[in-house]
Amino acid sequence: MQHVQFIAVIGGSGSGKTWLAKELVARLGDQAAHLSLDHFYRDLSHLSPAQRALTNFDDPAAIDWDSLQSILKTLASGESAQIPIYDFAQHLRKKETSTLECRPFVIVEGLWLLHPECLRESFELSVFVDCPEALRLQRRIERDQITRGRSEESILNQFAQQVQPMHLRYVEPQREFASYCIHSPLSQEDFDLLLRAIVFVE
Repeated sequence: MQHVQFIAVIGGSGSGKTWLAKELVARLGDQAAHLSLDHFYRDLSHLSPAQRALTNFDDPAAIDWDSLQSILKTLASGESAQIPIYDFAQHLRKKETSTLECRPFVIVEGLWLLHPECLRESFELSVFVDCPEALRLQRRIERDQITRGRSEESILNQFAQQVQPMHLRYVEPQREFASYCIHSPLSQEDFDLLLRAIVFVE
C-alpha cells in the first residue's frame, strides 16, 4: 500500500489558497489529488431558507469535522473516497457525491485545517497563505458575485460582520502551526520552493 502524504493549504477567504492548491496538483500531475474543506459544510436542510441565511459560515462550527476525518482515514488507507457536494446557493448538501481517487499526495485546502488540534498531525506539511485584507475582500466580491449570485452590498456586510472578525479569531492563529508561511500574490520563486518542499517531504 502506498504512503499518502496530506498537505494542508490554509488561509483566509480570498487569500488564494484554492488557486495554490490547484496549481500544486497541476504540477504534481497524477501523483496528486485536491480536496477542499468547502465540501464539508454541514447540511442545513432541516432549517428554513431564512434560518440558513443567518448561519455564520465563517465559524469552524459550520464544518462537519467528523466527515472530513473519515474521508482522510479512507484516503490514508489507499482507497478512493466519496466526497460530499455542497450547494452554496441553497446551503444544502446534495444527494450525489463525487469520487476522489487516492494519490501519493493529497492537497487539502481550507480556512481552518489546523484549527482542530486533532487534525494537525494528519498533515506532513502545511502552508499558511498570507494575503492583505483589501485584496482578500476584492477577490471575495468577484467570486461571490459570479459564482454565488450575491450583491456587492451583501458581500461587504458579511465581510465586515463575519468574515474578517472570524478571520482574526480562527484563521490567523493557525499561522503559528504551519510549516511555511507564504505571501499572496505568490512569486514563481516561492511557488517553486514550496513545490520542492512538498516533493521531498518525509
